[in-house]
Amino acid sequence: MPEKPIQGEKRVFMTGNEVVAYAALAAQADIMYGYPITPQNEIMHYWTRMAPKYGKKFLQTEDELSAGFTTVGGVLAGRKAFTATAGPGNTLMQEPMSMAEAMRLPVVLIVQQRGGPSTATVIYSQQEVTMTTLGGNGEGLRIVYSTSDHQELFDYTIKAFNTAWKYRFPTFVLGDGYQAKMRESLTMYDPEEKGIELVQPEPYVGKPGVPGVDREPGHYRNTYNVEEELYEVLQGYFKDYDRIVPEVTEYKEIAAGESDVVVVAHGVVARAAKAAVEELRAAGQKVGLFRPVTLRPLAEKELRQVANSAKRLLIVESAQGQLARLIKDAAYGCSAELHYLFKPGVGITAEEVVEKLQTIL
Repeated sequence: MPEKPIQGEKRVFMTGNEVVAYAALAAQADIMYGYPITPQNEIMHYWTRMAPKYGKKFLQTEDELSAGFTTVGGVLAGRKAFTATAGPGNTLMQEPMSMAEAMRLPVVLIVQQRGGPSTATVIYSQQEVTMTTLGGNGEGLRIVYSTSDHQELFDYTIKAFNTAWKYRFPTFVLGDGYQAKMRESLTMYDPEEKGIELVQPEPYVGKPGVPGVDREPGHYRNTYNVEEELYEVLQGYFKDYDRIVPEVTEYKEIAAGESDVVVVAHGVVARAAKAAVEELRAAGQKVGLFRPVTLRPLAEKELRQVANSAKRLLIVESAQGQLARLIKDAAYGCSAELHYLFKPGVGITAEEVVEKLQTIL
């Protein structure tokens, strides 16, 4: 039995779901809880194939609600636990994810988006942005990474475990059905060999000693007796969340601060946007790209700077304005004129973005 699933750097060609399984192993995840739903199924399949070789565990539950709550239980027991889902499964997961928000638990959830509403299609969309960033009945105290390729699926799955356990907020990797199913090359690596220190888990319950005598008692609650008590707890959570925003937010850009028109896109659609921007810039057009990597929290300060320097923003997404809602909220009062290219549940090509930009230019 090899000591680690990945030793050194290894160039590979595989599906995105396989990448996630390898990344979870590289991050030293202990157990996956899951329930089948397309297009994330192969994450479970690859994990169950590899996990026994490295002393890891898997439990298939009776539904997504149970998968979410058992993941919460695994974290409380001090395990690096994670789950994965999509579409209506993501809808069901929002109850346990809200519980994780309430109890400040470092749950990791991989979402491979599919079409909606409801069962819709099993293929692809970006229609789970609102649910993943602000789902549940709370204030969205969570961290959401939006990946665009297989290398990022690997990198940010590893990072999600570190982020979750460092800051103690539920953390999501938001992929999609295209990334899940297509094959693409990437470089896998052992994070510790690259100098990435993996945050180690610790149990919330079952610690040695008598609570209140040998150690501080743990208060992990998702219900409160009176409104004022809930209000006081939430104010502390909000302060903690606001404090970490500068450390957590990530974005990428191409000449966003020096362009007349800036495309705003995330995830796999940002790949098409990037190709379109590079083509038009090569032709001498003053276009740029702003790509939020963290959708929650959003890089609001940087986005507002772009929305005040550019004349126009073109928001491109495979949804009917779910990213646009986040952008409009963050850029409220800025001077840029907003334009949209929405194709809910359908892929967007570089040619379509070029065509839309040319009409704006």
